[in-house]
Amino acid sequence: MTNTSTPAITPALPSESFAPAPLAGQESLAGDVKKAIIWRSGSQIAAQIVSWSSTLIVMRLLSPADYGLFAMSLVMLSFLTFLNGYGFASALIQERNLDKHRIRQAFGLLLSANALIATVQWFSAPAVASYYGQPVVADMLRVQTLIYISTPFIAIPEVLMGRRLDFRSQAVVNLASAMTGAVISLVMAWADFGVWTLVYAPIVMFWVRAIGLTILARSLVWPSFDFRGCGNIFRFGLAILLTQLFWLVQTQSDIFVIGRKLTPHEVGVYSQAVFLATIFYSRFVPPLNEVAFPAYSRLQDDLPALRWSFLRSARLIMLIAAPLYVGMAVSAKPLVATLFGPTWSELPPLIEFMALAMPFMTLQILFSPALNAIGKPGVPVRTAIAGAAIFAASFVGAAQFGIMAVAAIWCVAAPLLLLATILLSRPALGIGLADVWKALALPAGSSVAMGAVVWMVDRWLIATRLDALPLLHLGLLVAVGIVAYGAVIHVTDRAALGQIWALIRRKPEAAIA
Repeated sequence: MTNTSTPAITPALPSESFAPAPLAGQESLAGDVKKAIIWRSGSQIAAQIVSWSSTLIVMRLLSPADYGLFAMSLVMLSFLTFLNGYGFASALIQERNLDKHRIRQAFGLLLSANALIATVQWFSAPAVASYYGQPVVADMLRVQTLIYISTPFIAIPEVLMGRRLDFRSQAVVNLASAMTGAVISLVMAWADFGVWTLVYAPIVMFWVRAIGLTILARSLVWPSFDFRGCGNIFRFGLAILLTQLFWLVQTQSDIFVIGRKLTPHEVGVYSQAVFLATIFYSRFVPPLNEVAFPAYSRLQDDLPALRWSFLRSARLIMLIAAPLYVGMAVSAKPLVATLFGPTWSELPPLIEFMALAMPFMTLQILFSPALNAIGKPGVPVRTAIAGAAIFAASFVGAAQFGIMAVAAIWCVAAPLLLLATILLSRPALGIGLADVWKALALPAGSSVAMGAVVWMVDRWLIATRLDALPLLHLGLLVAVGIVAYGAVIHVTDRAALGQIWALIRRKPEAAIA
């Protein structure tokens, strides 16, 4: 499973027609925010294009076993990364009067935290390698400690630039980092460095960011290890750590469990299936949540209006997510053949299961901004605990029966987590199972109908004729799916088509307006 970072998005008013005329200062702020969004989202798109393009090429050059070994090292890296102190740095954004001493204290905190976790990883590396039965993992983990050392030189300048809404400088550095990482990945993969391609390319990317951001932000200061008066920073950082801890248990327990029971090849196949299956909900939905949180916050004193906005938002997002995932499930074979090539021919059966679980995961993460907006952050923490327990237990049980069982258990764990989330959230939001089903009947029914049409057309007319032409095969299935889904929506709810188009055109406020 994967984690995500989310771009900053400007708040959207539930009803612009009732908004008061902005003051001059507000107009200036709105202009700055708009420019920040353009730079942030634009650079993110460009960086993702560069990153995904190189990833697709590198996947054709490396073996599944390489990705399996990397996934094993990534479990420890992910667990220790959540302790790297980013929450402490983020607390500086809330400081009303940020002075140089506070920056030096935060820098000292970050250096201390990252030196500690780097040391822990260095000395724990042999034990982790022994757990997996893969000695090379120890060497990988020790080299990867270089990532932690770069963190203070990334976090501090990012916070300072964020306070100034200077996302242009960040955009330049992030794009340069992505391009450097892509070049390093391609060169090392062509030179047959194997798994070390996946180790060194991220390290180079982190250090390019660290050096570039530090220079542009002029943020290099002498650290202070006198932490008196840092209570607010500690409390804010620890609150973030608590939520991230349970999220990490949920997202990393699969590799932790199967890494010991399955071969590196199988782990690599599984990890890349997760990567492909989770792209939409990990990349597209979090920005919508960033918009939803401030918008819901404006409705925190009007719970019926907030409930209406939440259900409308969920319905619209699922009108896109549900058919996308059903389509991924029924076209997995030509999709994998087109993107990854014959080396990854074992992926499609895994993706068929995982893709069908993703609509439940997508809907589940939509609850968090609504709960935070009404001052109930404890509910997302409890849902994170539930997710950690459900997924960890599911993977432990399924791993006894092989990689297919681990993929299939997603279709059990994801609905269970969504059910737990709805039940835990109902006292706060007043939204029950019946409300959710009423809002989502259209996307669910339309997606199932579309999937059935695509499956039948593929089975009876296309697959046997186009197995050797995966790109054409995939293109025809996509075309059939779009026509079938559009026809169903047109017949059942014509207005939904316009809303879907607005969201696809990167107007996230359409989802919660």
